[in-house]
Amino acid sequence: MDHSETEYLASVERWRAEREARLRAEDGWLSLAGLFWLEPGENRVGSDPSSPVRLPGEPGEVGVLELLEDGVRFTAHPGAGVTLNGAPVREAWLEADLSGQADTLALGSVKFYVIRRGERWGVRVIDNASPARREFQGLAWFPVEPRLRVRARLVPHLEPTTIPIVNVLGMVSESPSPGYAVFELEGREHRLLAESSDPERYLFFNFRDATSGHSTYPAGRYLSTEGVREGEFVLDFNKAINPPCAFTPYATCPLAPLVNRLGVAVEAGEKRYSIPRG
Repeated sequence: MDHSETEYLASVERWRAEREARLRAEDGWLSLAGLFWLEPGENRVGSDPSSPVRLPGEPGEVGVLELLEDGVRFTAHPGAGVTLNGAPVREAWLEADLSGQADTLALGSVKFYVIRRGERWGVRVIDNASPARREFQGLAWFPVEPRLRVRARLVPHLEPTTIPIVNVLGMVSESPSPGYAVFELEGREHRLLAESSDPERYLFFNFRDATSGHSTYPAGRYLSTEGVREGEFVLDFNKAINPPCAFTPYATCPLAPLVNRLGVAVEAGEKRYSIPRG
């Protein structure tokens, strides 16, 4: 093994350690503890089983989320101790996650924030003491395989293009696509539809292959790359990862487009993860 290959293997191992650290983090996917869809009008928030938005902990209500025409407003019960972005709150309109900076409400180890998917508004709950985070034993990986780090070229669409992406809830959204990645694997040419609003900075691929549903997650895996330079870039399948839905039932993952189904087994990257059952 030459020096460059040794350095490459070490870089992948560092990347994998960072990947696991992000999952273990307080705001990682392992901390998700609930997803609740809001109905128009008042939605009570608390740990009481009858609360439309249920929080982990002892029974009791902490406030109300109102879904109105202009968005979502939160009103805390007096003395509940809820904070908004780290400061005490009595009443406030909430920014949803689509802005990239969702307003976060917190009570002890529990946090919750508003998400929007299409026309639906929901609340995602995070619990730093969640069983999934507490019981996480690490990820399973295929051995690093340098030959599955391949050169690819981007074949751009002839005009600006968006593609319909279906998520696990059956919702459809449009995602910008700069074109197709064309590359060789196992002696054959393949192609994957890319997603990106800035292809010179990054490309994203949501794909399935012959390992999906066997040694890897059934719905497929994600792969992000650096951007395109002079029409080319690197596809490193050793960095293929599971979508958030592999770790929690409270995510709203997009599914792989039908055209992104490779006819070969890509035995690289992250293997299937088993959610601990309490």
